[in-house]
Amino acid sequence: MMGKHFFSETDIKSAWEQVLTAFWQRYPNPYSTHVLTEDVLFREVTPDNRLLSRRLLTKTNRLPRWAERVFPGNLSRSVYIIEDSVVDLGNRSLTSLAWNVNHAKFMLVVERCVFMGEQDRPVWTRITREAWVSSGVFGLSRPIQEFGLARFRSNQVKAMRGLEHALSNLQKASATCHGDSAEKHKNLNSTSETQKPQQYI
Repeated sequence: MMGKHFFSETDIKSAWEQVLTAFWQRYPNPYSTHVLTEDVLFREVTPDNRLLSRRLLTKTNRLPRWAERVFPGNLSRSVYIIEDSVVDLGNRSLTSLAWNVNHAKFMLVVERCVFMGEQDRPVWTRITREAWVSSGVFGLSRPIQEFGLARFRSNQVKAMRGLEHALSNLQKASATCHGDSAEKHKNLNSTSETQKPQQYI
């Protein structure tokens, strides 16, 4: 695919299973307010135990000021994203592919992400992210692609913060659950210590 290309690799200190859960729970979050809705269109488990999913996301689509003077004012301000994903429990991997289904001639963004659990470091997950930005607008494709790449970079920073936010919420929920369980266990022990034992004659 012609156009601009983006590539990054990031290691985060969280087990793959936690990252997988956070991936499904990352919206809404305060860093991705441009994501308006998410809907599951399709989901199934294959015979080889892989989870296939297709989701539809709606995001805001604010044009740069120079583009607002060129393109009609009734151009939709929302963009619809299809996201396909495959979860492979055996290999501890999650692969997602996302692309916009409207405004594709103006700008098409295809994003591929791989979340891979590291074998030698079980509490670490490697995230590999690639994106391709292209435009079919004659005479303006280059500035549109530059704009698209810059916006993608900015949104990916927000996406990582949103994922970290989801991970933090999961850790807090886990700590609260463990804390409640420990307190309940403590109360049960305290009750058993103060209660007089029954005598059977």
